[in-house]
Amino acid sequence: MSSQPPAANDQAPCYMTGFGNAFATEALPGALPVGRNSPTRCPYGLYAEQFSGTAFTAPRAENRHSWLYRIRPAAQVGPFEACAQAGGWVSHFGAQPVSPNRLRWGARPMPQTPTDFIDGIATVGGNGGPGEDSGVGIHIYTANAPMQGRYFHDADGELLIVPQQGRLRVDTELGRIDLAPLEIAVIPRGMRFRVTLPDGTARGYLLENFGAPMRPPERGPIGSNCLANVRDFETSVAWYEDIEGDFALVAKFEGGFWRARLDHSPLDVVAWHGNYAPYKYDLRRFNTIGSISFDHPDPSIFTVLTSPSDTPGTANMDFAIFPPRILAMEDTFRPPWFHRNIASEFMGLIQGVYDAKAEGFMPGGASLHNRMSGHGPDAETFEKASQADTSTPHYIRDTMAFMFETRRVIRPAAAALKWPELQSDYDACWQGLRKHFDPTRP
Repeated sequence: MSSQPPAANDQAPCYMTGFGNAFATEALPGALPVGRNSPTRCPYGLYAEQFSGTAFTAPRAENRHSWLYRIRPAAQVGPFEACAQAGGWVSHFGAQPVSPNRLRWGARPMPQTPTDFIDGIATVGGNGGPGEDSGVGIHIYTANAPMQGRYFHDADGELLIVPQQGRLRVDTELGRIDLAPLEIAVIPRGMRFRVTLPDGTARGYLLENFGAPMRPPERGPIGSNCLANVRDFETSVAWYEDIEGDFALVAKFEGGFWRARLDHSPLDVVAWHGNYAPYKYDLRRFNTIGSISFDHPDPSIFTVLTSPSDTPGTANMDFAIFPPRILAMEDTFRPPWFHRNIASEFMGLIQGVYDAKAEGFMPGGASLHNRMSGHGPDAETFEKASQADTSTPHYIRDTMAFMFETRRVIRPAAAALKWPELQSDYDACWQGLRKHFDPTRP
């Protein structure tokens, strides 16, 4: 039986603002112990439980943990048995063949049979793996059914959700998040959650981060403002379910999927405090900066979140966006320039048109440019931008592209190389580049 008011389960989410704060929140007055973490008896007969995302001895600035006060401890589950995941989620990439070929996919179609968020996840590629505590998995989700009677947690990595079509309601142990296209959410490693679909269907991108937890990048000489300001990140307040029934908890552990029965909802945390919690961010609040004289700054100025590595200045993963903005630099080729990069780049498009591609790169689609593979604007974009009048600003509107950039080669999943959405003619977008060289005309 529930100890909540009947409508509590349907309440709209509320949020606290700021990134990495030491939050304190309770769904019932006085549920949080005062001045201690684990008293002999917790208020309301709750259990105290610590939830840690870093080693206990991690430096204070890096330490991520929260104290939870819940109706039943997370230990009241099991045993787990191996199970299948329908969508094709891959976690180990060392044996995957890889080539320097540039790849691009169209948008994945919606499933034809009832498929929830977890079974609708299919892997595009990745590197490293959960056993290395380094690398990423890059996935696309398509779903047309809510997660009914089951919950999920990923022990292998934290999850960055990037919706492209359709809203998500993400109910977690530490609160409820409503998520729409042009917003993102991060679910900490090991957190139990459930996803439902307010619009009936949903599609988007999913980054599984095996490395250090994501955080906003250092700004360096940019200073104390701009990019993703920490005040704009939102963390859900305490919210809980007290329901009993026949439920399942699906766990992802070392790349495998496991299922255990539960006789209650695991989303029963009545109060919590700490800094290890899910959060969301509205990409439209990103404060874009750029050149106001000539040339492009490096694209690192578009980084929203980064997962640092053990090499300073070289990230395990960067999440960057290319939002609406004004290009004002004079006598400058304004689209992204041609380049080859030691990092590997996976790009997705949430809405609109990406300014380096005139056609073929559609919302819901993706491209992969691996280490040192040359890429840049297509032939049509190059010709148009080479003749453009740069004495006036150019406004890029109604678009949102993003990039997962990693320091390691992204190895495509074998299944992704067979998807019908893979564009076999992608290289053709550069074949129309004409020779302009004339040694008699500087």
